[in-house]
Amino acid sequence: MRLARGTATVTAAAVALGALLPAGAVASERRDGDGARERGDLLSAKKIRSYTAAQAAERLRSEGFDARKVEYGVDAYRLVYRTVDGRGKPTRASGLLVVPRSKSKRLGLVSYAHGTTNYRRDAPSTSPEDGFVQGAPLTYGSAGFATTAPDYLGLGVGPGQHPWMDIRTEASASLDMLRAAREFLPRKGRKARRDVFVTGFSQGASAALGLARELQRGKKWFRLRAVAPIGGAYDMRGVLLPSMLAGKTQPKLTVAYTAYLFVSWNWKAALYERPEEVFKRPYASRVEKYFDGSTPGQVMLQGLPDTLDELLTPRGFDLLEKPSGGFAKALREEDRICRDWTPKVPVRLYYDSRDEQVDPANSTSCHAWLKSTLRRLPATTYGGSPHLGSNLAGTAKAVRWFASL
Repeated sequence: MRLARGTATVTAAAVALGALLPAGAVASERRDGDGARERGDLLSAKKIRSYTAAQAAERLRSEGFDARKVEYGVDAYRLVYRTVDGRGKPTRASGLLVVPRSKSKRLGLVSYAHGTTNYRRDAPSTSPEDGFVQGAPLTYGSAGFATTAPDYLGLGVGPGQHPWMDIRTEASASLDMLRAAREFLPRKGRKARRDVFVTGFSQGASAALGLARELQRGKKWFRLRAVAPIGGAYDMRGVLLPSMLAGKTQPKLTVAYTAYLFVSWNWKAALYERPEEVFKRPYASRVEKYFDGSTPGQVMLQGLPDTLDELLTPRGFDLLEKPSGGFAKALREEDRICRDWTPKVPVRLYYDSRDEQVDPANSTSCHAWLKSTLRRLPATTYGGSPHLGSNLAGTAKAVRWFASL
């Protein structure tokens, strides 16, 4: 989500909730032997833009990204591929693939998971050329990595509504995007290496951990090499919701996140039968439209109130303050992302202690559970937001770390 540039400029980045999809029950017919049948099959590929090294560096600097690791020009493609939805049914998704114009025939892979958008055209493969969301994929691509940036389900040119904050579909869409990229690269005379470096920002930070966990579990052609999540919300029930209710996060974005959460989770947690049960009027009549992918972020933010008191009914507040039933179960599943596995590769959690959108205690909690390396980021802002600035600083740190490995 993005507000207009200026003192109030914020791109809302969020959290990912849910559980990973189980391994497919259908035996694979893919040559790599992993995943369910047809998952990751490439349906189409379209070049959407190209940059020389000088143009890539200028493009990055214009958005505040560190351009010092730029070595190559790049070609960027929109890939459309087969994947599965939240119920495991076949669907399709899109994503951005950035390929360096290096001489290497075998390319290392980076998977980058983006932060929140409610508008499908703001996804990596459909974002305008000056979009903030493409800065990180361009950073890794111009440093020499073939970089995938999945749009997630329901964003970009994929069908349906985006199941926001759902780790299982973020992980499956990210894994299948890697498979589609592996299929596509030989068309350009290149091949993918097995090692995958995984990163993501905000919503994409927990999505990155979901992909990493999936890559480490079971038999996969790809091999997890290192993980670098940035500014994530990993403890939804213990940290994020309480901090939002206590007013520790930016109020307008707290409203947007809460509305997005309730609308997106209703399909799996049965939070309400009618929007009026949790949203006050006049917002109840239009809030679902704001999150169906067709409403630009600025329009959505302008249409929502400034405080939770204006948005939520008593029932809505009860859900946040005392989660129960399907909502409590879904929250427990989200909180497992740092608790129920032990990474066998290096993990660096990057965070900004001044984050105004995602309480930094999320990172310290995840650090304690994963026993990973916790890296505090230098003070950096983007459009007045330390949270968005963490994507700039964290990407600069992560690309150097990945290159060193």
